[in-house]
Amino acid sequence: MKLFKSLLAATAVAAVCIAGPAQAETKRIALVVKALGIGFFEAAAKGAEEAAKELGDVEIIYTGPTDTTAEGQIEVINALIAQKVDAIAVSANDQDALVPALKKAMQRGITVVSWDSGVAPEGRQLHLNPSSNALIGNMIIKLAADHLPDGGDVAVLSASATATNQNTWIEEMNKVKGNYPGINVVATVYGDDLADKSYREAQGLMQSYPDLKAIIAPTSVGIVAAAQAVSDAEKAGQVNVTGLGLPSEMAGHIESGASKSFAIWNPIDLGYSATMLAYNLAAGNAEAKPGAEIPMGRMGALTLNENNEGAMADPFVYDSSNIDDFKDIF
Repeated sequence: MKLFKSLLAATAVAAVCIAGPAQAETKRIALVVKALGIGFFEAAAKGAEEAAKELGDVEIIYTGPTDTTAEGQIEVINALIAQKVDAIAVSANDQDALVPALKKAMQRGITVVSWDSGVAPEGRQLHLNPSSNALIGNMIIKLAADHLPDGGDVAVLSASATATNQNTWIEEMNKVKGNYPGINVVATVYGDDLADKSYREAQGLMQSYPDLKAIIAPTSVGIVAAAQAVSDAEKAGQVNVTGLGLPSEMAGHIESGASKSFAIWNPIDLGYSATMLAYNLAAGNAEAKPGAEIPMGRMGALTLNENNEGAMADPFVYDSSNIDDFKDIF
């Protein structure tokens, strides 16, 4: 009798499970960043969590290597494949080196998108540019030229030599530098998105080029390190540090005069958008193909070009007139 009652109870539970409403399976989306401990990517993770909360059936796995290497990212990606995540959204340290691992992920049914710093087309389904590459390239040199009416020597402090996004922006910058008379780009150096190395590279630029008027750093790590190097050399007002940075990290350098202005898109929006795109592809709500419009929640939709790439928004300029409005946000 006891066994019979147990069987009846088990049958009743099974009946409830069958008859009850089906619950949506949680999608696990991995946000793979260039390296952990970078403020820009931590802000992007906040946006990813915002998207997950809005969607309701998403778990965010925020991960990345401890340094900005392709090898470190490949290890992370292979671990995520073993975990059988539903989607990988990656900001790449190297557009080509990650392709074999990401192709393996896609072969296992994992959705792959790149954002911020792209992956070669064969290694992802779509790429989310934070802005138009041409607009960013023009913006970073314009920020320097705006404060050099008579021209002068400027140098670039980038992330790693293989960083897809920085290389593209510098290429676009060099295409339009002739539009700014008197601006002479004397060197491009690489700090590998490491604060200490970027600081030393900025010091080296000032020593190698005594007439240097501006350092352009299209990286949130490099711009802070370069501004600190300028301040420590007591050259605030003589050498202007500009490029792409976070208001929370650059507010003090705007106040000191080491930087007159800089630009960035909202990294919270970027992480939010990347998550929305990965989710809609993984859930089968959209297909990545030229001309497609992929929903990005409150950010609208991403329109894909022939390379399955699209841009989120134009960069926004921060200076002494508005920095206080944003420094506590990101």
